[in-house]
Amino acid sequence: MEAQYPAHWEADVVLADGGTAHVRPIRPADADRLRSFYSRLSDESIYFRFFGPRPRLSDREVERFTNVDYVNRVALIATIGTEMVAVIRYDRTAPGEAEVAFLVEDAHQGRGVASVLLEHLAATAREHGIERFIADVLPANMRMTGLLRQAGYTAQSQFEDGVVRMTLDLTPTDTSAEVTAAREHRAESRSIARLLTPGSVAVIGASREPGGVGQTVLRNLLAADFTGPVYPVHREVRAVAGVRAYPSVGAIDGEVDLAVVAVPAEGVIDVVKECAEKGVHGLVVVSSGFGETGAEGRARQDELARIARSYGLRVVGPNCLGIANTDPSVRLNATLAATVPGRGRVGFFSQSGALGTALLQRVAQRGMGISTFVSAGNRADVSGNDLLQYWEEDDSTEVILLYLESLGNPRKFTRLARRISRRKPVVVVKSGGTPSGHSAEELGLPDSAIGSLFDQAGLIRVDDLIQLFDVGQLLAYQPLPAGPRVALVTNSDALGLLAADACVAAGLEPRPPVNLGPAAGPSEFGAALAGELASPDVDAAVVIDMPPIPGRAEEVAAELLRVAKDAGKPVLTTFRGHLGMHPALRVSGAHGTESTPSRGSIPSYAAPEEAVRALAYVVRYATWRAQPAALPPELDGIDTTRARTLVHQALSTPAGDEAAPDGTSSTGSARDDTRPAGQERAARSGAAAGHETGPGGFAQAGPPVEIDAAELLACYGLTVWPAEVVGSPEEAVAAAERLGWPVVVKVADPGASRRAGTVRLGLTGPEMVRHAYAELSGERVELAVQRMAPQPAVPTVVGMIEDPAFGPVVSFGLGEVTARLLQDQSFRLAPLTGEDASELVRSVRAAPLLFGEYGYPPVAVDALEEVLVRVGRLAHDLPEVSRLDLDQVLVGESDVMILAARATLRTPAGPRLDGGPRRLS
Repeated sequence: MEAQYPAHWEADVVLADGGTAHVRPIRPADADRLRSFYSRLSDESIYFRFFGPRPRLSDREVERFTNVDYVNRVALIATIGTEMVAVIRYDRTAPGEAEVAFLVEDAHQGRGVASVLLEHLAATAREHGIERFIADVLPANMRMTGLLRQAGYTAQSQFEDGVVRMTLDLTPTDTSAEVTAAREHRAESRSIARLLTPGSVAVIGASREPGGVGQTVLRNLLAADFTGPVYPVHREVRAVAGVRAYPSVGAIDGEVDLAVVAVPAEGVIDVVKECAEKGVHGLVVVSSGFGETGAEGRARQDELARIARSYGLRVVGPNCLGIANTDPSVRLNATLAATVPGRGRVGFFSQSGALGTALLQRVAQRGMGISTFVSAGNRADVSGNDLLQYWEEDDSTEVILLYLESLGNPRKFTRLARRISRRKPVVVVKSGGTPSGHSAEELGLPDSAIGSLFDQAGLIRVDDLIQLFDVGQLLAYQPLPAGPRVALVTNSDALGLLAADACVAAGLEPRPPVNLGPAAGPSEFGAALAGELASPDVDAAVVIDMPPIPGRAEEVAAELLRVAKDAGKPVLTTFRGHLGMHPALRVSGAHGTESTPSRGSIPSYAAPEEAVRALAYVVRYATWRAQPAALPPELDGIDTTRARTLVHQALSTPAGDEAAPDGTSSTGSARDDTRPAGQERAARSGAAAGHETGPGGFAQAGPPVEIDAAELLACYGLTVWPAEVVGSPEEAVAAAERLGWPVVVKVADPGASRRAGTVRLGLTGPEMVRHAYAELSGERVELAVQRMAPQPAVPTVVGMIEDPAFGPVVSFGLGEVTARLLQDQSFRLAPLTGEDASELVRSVRAAPLLFGEYGYPPVAVDALEEVLVRVGRLAHDLPEVSRLDLDQVLVGESDVMILAARATLRTPAGPRLDGGPRRLS
């Protein structure tokens, strides 16, 4: 029987030059593919691999190389189309050690195939306890020695008997993670650059029918004056729109970089194969009839992505509007939209094809320019993550606008956004739902949580498309503010007061409005604005010019531009009701023309409140960006090895051993005769809280298992107050004597902390304990005794879930009933920096209760933040922990007390999203 391997060992990957390949384990059926691959190798490549000539592989060698056990002997191959282009393998030679070797076809060397294969093989080896790779390399084989040294792992080498023996420690390091991220970034950026900067474009399905999809794209390409050749493809006609047509892509006599596909959905797969044979780099599939139509269309869409990637092509779409690049050296409008804005500094991504046309029209109507535009449609392949990688490197793009309907790999998205937002602002509109046919995951977090995670990444999340463009035009043309202090210059007292009120509501600090009166002219506006901008107490200015009698608009605008030019502070206006970039307030420059503005232009808003709202978003972003990027802090008292041992022991317990009816482990709950009566149930104290299970962070195998959360938390320097489940009044009194007075008696139910009347506090003697027990006991109700925590203290709740899309997420909220009812929680991705923990605490609406407001004393917020950081570290280290609830965590004046904790485990069936080696998601 053929050995099996985990599904996550297969992956589509982007190579260094932007092409794609498929990585998978070798199979016995690959024998002929291996022979063909070997026949294409040069003598030098064979010599470097086998240390001597070997014209052909024997049948015995082929059988050995293609038959592996996927444990002690593993081989991964890279394929492009149906051909194998590279192979890497390890053979275990000792405990924790394996010999590694690889071969790359000469025609594909230098494309980064070997480095991505090494990443995947190293991850595979670690799964089977292999800690080191050993490679014997000829000194002249500089490619292999360079590859091993540049992987980011700790490498050692020694020379003996004419061979360099290299030892590679496979323990992931910060350097190896940085190397992987850098390679991913370069590869994905280049793959998108090949799409957006083609030298030639074919339009497949460009019919003569007026208004047809293919002909529309063709005419838009020609109208934009694309700088390269355009090839209509039609099987029957000689010309389309006056341009010579070809019966197939293969019949085109020149190279084709980009193909726009507008044929019926049933014929798209055949077109993809034709394009692959022609050597096309990328596809834009505007055809519909895929995932948006149901299960059959979804299967067709998945096949499209699989075939295209296997042949090295990236795909935009299907069911998309297209792509555009306003670079004068490209002038690409491969979209269905006749109106494309002029040259600008904004990169724009829209997941929706149907909405894309309207969005481009709105950008053009506002007078804004764009650098590039991509409508991803059903997003079978190219996604917003890919575009972020490209725009990070694109000098022509300074602001990124995203309209998202779903998130394909949210953890990767937030990782990229957090890095990119340090240099370029990213503004996002994410709709609450997911349209039919779009490939979105079932997120385990509420939409409010996604907003919290976007905040952590420095994303500017706005509520609607109007705000998207309001904020985008301010970021594109004005500098960032240094703070929240806003000057208001107006010729209307009423509008000035409205603007001031809007500032206060948005969390800004307005100065008293400078009211110039309705007759104010250019000199009055200029002098007032100059005076305000010169003040060290002003970070930004909003100018309101709404004269009762129109006139002198050009002169006022010129004066505003003159004063704002060198101020270094953002200026925005409500200029006579105009929305967008008013022609009189535009500056021409490197990116600007008479029709599109350049930096220094002043954006205008239809109402002062809209201007203030846009400014408030930008102020918050500027505040985030001004904070230095931080790393998770070094923590003492961490025993990761012990924690992993506990987790693996709990997961390896046979399902029949002490398994509770709900599938969770009840290990430790049986009576232990060495402990006093009642104490044997302490391990499953009812003080623990939380849901029975939480969503897994990825594909899960096996039932949920509950672990002793107190023991697990102790590995991360966190102590849970002991509590004992008791079965009688006398057991309760005995437990109180052991724990120390005063005590509490409470219902030992995971959800009890969410209900009133389930606890009796401040019990100082046996009779009080007996009375409390009698009040709370009932049929099928277990009670627990716990020492009373010092008062005063603020109850809080700390949690963690392994989300299916975002990975490990830490949550925080107050434990008060009202806060729970209002779902007043905030969330951050793990691991947490100190700044993340601080923001997590302060972002809940009830946070003032922790800082001495409303009669509460100030409490030990620093200690609370350390708890959050430690929980984040646990979440990051242990993907098997699917849910952790600390409920409640009392925050006192000098310390925190974890009254209860509950942890649920699940066996991972694969790596986290955005975890492990590079792959296309």
